Amino acid sequence: MLNSGSSNGFQSLLLESKFAGGKERLAVSLLFSVIAAGIAGLVLYGAYYGGITALLLRSSFFSLVAAAAMLFYALRYKSVVGRGVFYLLALLALIPGPYLWHHYIDIVMRGAMSVEQDRFIFIALIVVVFAFVRIAVGRALIILMALAFLYACFGYLVPGKYGHGGYDISRLTSTLMLSTEGVYGVPMGVAVEYIFLFGLFGAILTKIGTGEVFVDLARGLTGRVQGGPGLSAALSSALLGSLNGSAVANVVTTGTFTIPLMKRVGYSAKLAGAIEAAASSAGQIMPPVMGAAAFLMAEMIGIPYAEVAMAALVPALLYILALMISVRLEAGRLNLARDTEAGLQLLLRTLRTKSYLLLPLVVLIGLMISGKSPTQAAVMGILAGLLVCPWKKATRINVFDLISACKETLSSTLPIVAAVAAAGVIIGILNLTGMGLMLSGLIIELGDGNLWAVLLLTALASFVLGMGLPTSAAYLLLAVLVAPAMTQLGMEILSAHMFIFYFGLVSAITPPVALAAYAAATISGAEPNETAVESMRLGFVKLLVPFLFVTMPGVLLIGSTASVIAAILFATLATASMSIGFSGWLRENLSWPTRLTYVVAAVLIAWPASATDTSIAIVGARIIGVVLFAGLLFKASMQTKPDAMKADA
Repeated sequence: MLNSGSSNGFQSLLLESKFAGGKERLAVSLLFSVIAAGIAGLVLYGAYYGGITALLLRSSFFSLVAAAAMLFYALRYKSVVGRGVFYLLALLALIPGPYLWHHYIDIVMRGAMSVEQDRFIFIALIVVVFAFVRIAVGRALIILMALAFLYACFGYLVPGKYGHGGYDISRLTSTLMLSTEGVYGVPMGVAVEYIFLFGLFGAILTKIGTGEVFVDLARGLTGRVQGGPGLSAALSSALLGSLNGSAVANVVTTGTFTIPLMKRVGYSAKLAGAIEAAASSAGQIMPPVMGAAAFLMAEMIGIPYAEVAMAALVPALLYILALMISVRLEAGRLNLARDTEAGLQLLLRTLRTKSYLLLPLVVLIGLMISGKSPTQAAVMGILAGLLVCPWKKATRINVFDLISACKETLSSTLPIVAAVAAAGVIIGILNLTGMGLMLSGLIIELGDGNLWAVLLLTALASFVLGMGLPTSAAYLLLAVLVAPAMTQLGMEILSAHMFIFYFGLVSAITPPVALAAYAAATISGAEPNETAVESMRLGFVKLLVPFLFVTMPGVLLIGSTASVIAAILFATLATASMSIGFSGWLRENLSWPTRLTYVVAAVLIAWPASATDTSIAIVGARIIGVVLFAGLLFKASMQTKPDAMKADA
């Protein structure tokens, strides 16, 4: 938002409501904005200065977020009684955080053993969690939480090794509320320390116009190429996604510009929507700011987030490479026009007039590389954004814009916070009862001790959970239940968690719950499921690259220099070959045998074995794959049909 006046700025603070009266809407909106600003202050203070005990920081954060959520969702209800219930829940949500803060010393002195008063507060907390999850996420997590509580309380009725003695409310209160093993566990810690903070970083950069810079840079780099608007959409959405890490947010942000532009130069509505959906889903895998699950991964594995981001870089670039190849070939097939308003002049003009808006991102990356924690780097990045925005009138922001950024960040993180609260409850009960370890053993038994069987089961479970749960919740559950089984069978811990991460994300573009594709279809006017299927074809790398994490961990920068280089080379060639095969066009329409040959070449190049395996069979397979791919490219380069040459021009 560029330099909005105070009136327009005030309007940006109002929450949407079709049913609440003007005064009620105004009061709730102002209260929501005040809470959002308070949460931002709490998060920034905790991130930069620290010193707040984890339990107190997380409980205060959740109380504020849950109270704000009840206000936010209350305005959606037509019934006055319905809205009143949510206002009461907002008051209820504000109790646990201050209660723990006030009684913290006493809780520590009695070893977190609960007393009667604690149990009443715990019941209030669980009621709020259930209400929050139901309205923000849906029924799936509600059912899982209910089953977890039933198992915790009545596990003594379960026969055999999966049963236990049962736990009463006293023990559940101690574990789930008075410690950092339940609602206020590691997932909630990641939400307060990373997810909200980096969401605020992205929101402020969007306010000062950095998102527009990404779009202009992408158009400048690709606009003059045939099908440039499609390439611009792919590149700009991936770049913007590196700020907000949300596929749906990317679609509604860049898609409103790129989809109409793609349709104007000749892309069909279905293809334009699919390109935007596939490109936007790159945001959750693209460093430096990936999806929420990436921050959770760093905490679960116990490694710096910078290492997770570095490991994710090559797979993300492979995804974008496949997408760019597919988009360019589709443009050639359709003989599309170019974006005449883009090109080198736009690129140079953008660099000359707006490059200073990239400084916050440079500060963020530079500080993380230098060894600063991601939280400190994000705080300094936010400060850099606030320092550079006054340089020009067009990029200045006022107090209303800052509060609006806090409000938008809070609104976008409500489902994530609800999901991590629910996941904290489920994980806490799994750990308390020992079911987590038992389920890992069961998975190994089902896979008969075979890593590939376990991988296929994991991919299926990740995909199914990804359809019904937010990415963060799906990842957390699988990280506790499945990742230990994968590592027991010899898989690198980072590879195992990245495998789960990727398959949990793919639901953004795969039916029946392809939210990114559906959002793009709404803008393009295409049929949602057709758009989702098309985006799957364009984003196929998300389905295939995770298996390379097993056989070629070098793509995650794991291993010796030689294995890393070899893995990246093989993965790049295989990605390019398979992209052409899936596209079905290269200077001319390809026959099915030719398309199949491209796919076979890709499989041979990326044969499931170590990148540095020197056995005759593996080396032979990869040589045959490279020769096939090179031969097909040479044949295509010799194609001289006038219509083909025209399409390629």
